[in-house]
Amino acid sequence: MLLNFNIEGGDFTNAGSASSQVKKALKQINVNPAIIKRVVVALYEAEVNIVAHAYRGDIAVNINPEQVHIKLEDEGPGIPDIEKAMQKGFSTASPKVREMGFGAGMGLPNIRENVDTFDIKSEVNKGTTLIITINLVVNG
Repeated sequence: MLLNFNIEGGDFTNAGSASSQVKKALKQINVNPAIIKRVVVALYEAEVNIVAHAYRGDIAVNINPEQVHIKLEDEGPGIPDIEKAMQKGFSTASPKVREMGFGAGMGLPNIRENVDTFDIKSEVNKGTTLIITINLVVNG
């Protein structure tokens, strides 16, 4: 199952709609609720990062029997120091974004904690690509 979403930067009204639709799809195919929660937390955090920091972005979700594979690509300022951005509490969010209750610096760390694979690449003044997977089956 392939799902695609276009995200507009600054559109906090619709932030979370992609993660909500993916949650609904996973429930329909009877995925374990604990795994659904991991997918939704990671995708929501990534989606809000696009809304808060980028001009626009695209999310591609591929759900297969083994895993949920998510690729998020945005056009925006990029991340100058990924290592720093991965630290809990580090944030480059604007005061306006913080006033809305976002930008606590937990997005990327929360994503990494909830996924099985995490790959992030960013180019300053171009954008960021995040590829994550969450396994649907337990091996062993």
